[in-house]
Amino acid sequence: MIIFVNHIPFNPLYFYTPSRFGFSDAAEIFVFLSGFAAALAYGRCFERAGMWLGTLRILYRCGQIYLSHLALFFALAAICAFGNQWLGGEDYIHRLYLGYFFENTSEAIAALFTLRYVPNFFDILPMYFVILLWVPLVWSLSRIHAALALGVSLLVYLGAWYFGWELPAEPAGDRPWFFNPFAWQLLFFTGFGLGAGWLPAPRADRGLTRLCLVFVLIAIPLGHEPTYQSVAFLGALRAYLEPWVDKSHLGVLRVVHFLALAYLMKRVVSWRPHWLEWSLPRWIARMGRQSLPVFLFSMALSYLAGMALDWSGREAFAVAWVNLTGLGTMLAVAGFLEWLDSKPWSNGKPVPATCPPRPRLAGADVWAGEAAVIFLAATPLLILAPGAGDSARVPLVASAGQPGETVYPSAGEERIEWQDGI
Repeated sequence: MIIFVNHIPFNPLYFYTPSRFGFSDAAEIFVFLSGFAAALAYGRCFERAGMWLGTLRILYRCGQIYLSHLALFFALAAICAFGNQWLGGEDYIHRLYLGYFFENTSEAIAALFTLRYVPNFFDILPMYFVILLWVPLVWSLSRIHAALALGVSLLVYLGAWYFGWELPAEPAGDRPWFFNPFAWQLLFFTGFGLGAGWLPAPRADRGLTRLCLVFVLIAIPLGHEPTYQSVAFLGALRAYLEPWVDKSHLGVLRVVHFLALAYLMKRVVSWRPHWLEWSLPRWIARMGRQSLPVFLFSMALSYLAGMALDWSGREAFAVAWVNLTGLGTMLAVAGFLEWLDSKPWSNGKPVPATCPPRPRLAGADVWAGEAAVIFLAATPLLILAPGAGDSARVPLVASAGQPGETVYPSAGEERIEWQDGI
């Protein structure tokens, strides 16, 4: 939701989101939770199915991320082209820095598919794609010792700072990826380590709570641009700290600030856990369970919202209705996708006795069936809405019931086994 608000061009609400009042922002939340969710989704897969099949599942998810990135790019390129043609007055192509693509299309397409062309608006999914490819290696190192896996992640982060490791983002220039995966992987694998149990979550401690609170409060004037620009001392201090809060290379103070916020949020939720049972948090949680399609939808919607503000003006009422309508639409889409995940067409009816039983599948045969789905039956709908194509999945286990009888897992077990987090 914060990413949606921040990506609306010239959105006045941008100046009231968390990124304006501290060193870290929604990107840190996004990457950290991606690592945490990856540990829950793929760690169990590695343990049950083994390294090779676990890696295959990682590659499947990488394929979804890669194709989602391409689909998002072409969708937004089309939106910009239609905006220039129909609305006029604004050059939406150059506003989104897509001039190179439209002026050098044949070269840009080749670079786009090889991730050598990554425009600034489209950089978070390629970064996640690269980091996700490292998960099998880090998991292998953790089998020796969890400290080794996390230590390698830390060494890669330090190497990125010391040696200047970066990936090129544009064939025609020397611009690197805005999100440097060699640096951002540290936060991803921090979340992964907590999700996998490699790192213990800090316990409730008054001293640590006060320390985190003081750090977060001190960061507010140093993160709020109008404040530190109007006070000479704060402006000088901010300039000195700039390398330590650099976003592209995940400055150390950004990591510390995010972890302090995460710890404080954990204390708040532990203090009032019933807040999460209210209607709005439960609706927001649906967006988390449908994170990839909702993220893709929100990125396209944010640019359409910017066009709506260009048309209506940026007075307070227009800003409010455009932002609230967009957020409400995202919540509605998440609810609709979760409804599809519930397979409403099945109505809980058992398979008629006249239907031939499904073949018994277990162990490697189950994963062979999944591999066939991956490589032979993937469709754009499956790619963009991974939870929408669940009805044809093979059973996870077969039981020794009546002859010809196959027992399928309950809906809850299926969700735990198959649902991926971005």
